[in-house]
Amino acid sequence: MNIRPLEHYLLRKAAGKAWQKIGPFKRAGVLVPLFSLYSRQSQGIGDLYDLKLLVDWCEKAGVSIIQLLPMNEVGHTFCPYDSISSFAFDPMYLSLPAVGKSLGSTIKDITRLSNSFDLRARYVDYRIKDEKLKILQDIFRQGRYDEGALRRYKQENSYWVSDFALYKVLKSYQGQKPWYEWEAPYRDRDAASLESFTRAHIQEIDFQVWLQWQAASQFKEIKAYARSRGVFLKGDLPLLVSRDSADVWVRPDFFKLEYAAGAPPDMYCAKGQRWGMPSYNWAKIAEDGYVYVKEKLTYSENFYDILRIDHVAGLFRIWSIPYGEPLENKGLNGFFDPQEEANWEGHGRKLLLTMLMHTKMLLCAEDLGMVPRSCPKVLEELGIPGNDVQRWAKDWKVAHNFFKPNEYRVLSVAMLSAHDTTNWPAWWENEAGTADEDLFLRKCRQYGIDYSHVLPQLFDSHLSRHGRLRWLINVRGSEVFLSIIGKKKEEAADLLDIYENTFQEKEKLWAMTGLPGPMREQADSELLERIVQMNLDSASVFSIQLLTDLLYLAGLFKGDPYEYRINTPGTVSSKNWSLRMPIALEELLAHPVTDKVQTLVAHSKRGR
Repeated sequence: MNIRPLEHYLLRKAAGKAWQKIGPFKRAGVLVPLFSLYSRQSQGIGDLYDLKLLVDWCEKAGVSIIQLLPMNEVGHTFCPYDSISSFAFDPMYLSLPAVGKSLGSTIKDITRLSNSFDLRARYVDYRIKDEKLKILQDIFRQGRYDEGALRRYKQENSYWVSDFALYKVLKSYQGQKPWYEWEAPYRDRDAASLESFTRAHIQEIDFQVWLQWQAASQFKEIKAYARSRGVFLKGDLPLLVSRDSADVWVRPDFFKLEYAAGAPPDMYCAKGQRWGMPSYNWAKIAEDGYVYVKEKLTYSENFYDILRIDHVAGLFRIWSIPYGEPLENKGLNGFFDPQEEANWEGHGRKLLLTMLMHTKMLLCAEDLGMVPRSCPKVLEELGIPGNDVQRWAKDWKVAHNFFKPNEYRVLSVAMLSAHDTTNWPAWWENEAGTADEDLFLRKCRQYGIDYSHVLPQLFDSHLSRHGRLRWLINVRGSEVFLSIIGKKKEEAADLLDIYENTFQEKEKLWAMTGLPGPMREQADSELLERIVQMNLDSASVFSIQLLTDLLYLAGLFKGDPYEYRINTPGTVSSKNWSLRMPIALEELLAHPVTDKVQTLVAHSKRGR
């Protein structure tokens, strides 16, 4: 689809005004969490001012979209999708030098922070947050800020910021317990008790408001800087919010606290996932005129041009697990809410239309995993791009082949990897052409198949690793597979489905690349360059790549690529949400990989 038909196609959609604002043509982008970045000026973690250097890199590389993970304040797991507020930014991302310069304040201990937290370490040390907060508190106490401007910020954000600040200070005085374990008057929001506490702790509460004001001020500056250089910021709106959050404490009737949201079992998570956040009581939110949703969008508009709706399928129906279900069962014993499939399409369309009508941002949607049939239909109808991730963009039902790049949905964001997946080299070397070991074992038990007997007949032990089983090359054809497991097609249809969709995945994709010679087991730079170019050349309106994948073009990561991932779904680990890039932004700007990316983007005609 060339530019003129693409423009005609996009501008006629319900999201047409947003497309007009962004520009209805193909773009290239980069996806990176801010915590993964660092510059020579950073203190232990990437900060908002580091985004200026990333904007400079985008300008040089021909890239015009920066996609960030959620920037909301997080809890003790530091998971950006389990935030303690749908509104508040995490103050650990504040640039300390910028705060001091803007207020004319003296900043102590920056040198100590820089020396104490090694930016070259593979993972972020999140103790940096408390250390930065100590310095920020010292700046606040100097009192050199504009009190009138702070009051205006507080008034303009009265829907949420005062409640959030009070929640933060109360949580501190309640021993950091979740709000539902606080003393009853505070837990139940007794008005007299909250008023008395506020009077006694007003300076601490104002400090929390001040932090949000500073973060908003810096973020607005970054957005303006990016736009002046032709770069758009794409934010990420988590569908859900932590059970222990200011949102839930203030408006518990908006949530179904008897359930924990998650995802049903699939080929990559044998027991499904249990995220723990409560699902929404949409009926109550609707009674209030969807103000909660509208306010989130209004605040986000200050900082983003484009907004990703996380887990958009959850707007149609959400996998809900009884809260008392044993944790080890993860997502096995849940159900979809609403339960009637006939209600899903109308439910999702109404919510998405409400969002479109109350924002100037272009909305994108994460529509991965088990998505109801109505979801892509409604997204296409409204003009909201979904995601086409290369490893999953295939015909799952008939031919079981990968889609060619020109077969991707026009209304999609083409990607090689996402924050919840392995990077592309790790997928190629460890996951392509494999079955999930836990899932296969569980299915064998379900169908009475002797797992230990069929294992060596089906899988190559030398190429099986990281919980993935690589198919032997001679298990060629469904009849051979069924013969080995001793079942008829109708007796083990889902096991057959796993086989048909993963057997010889690598060989099929290798053939699509057109590279000469036999298939390579390793993801070398030549293969990765061809894969990136294929993705950029796709029909998708946007092609946004994980920065990790782009840096692999230059071999900047060493060792097993499986170790370099942002998050492993369904797990809690200090390695989740803490991976740092192996190169400072100043070095990246001067690195030959930047010119390589620019060449690939220009070839795709997605250039600036």
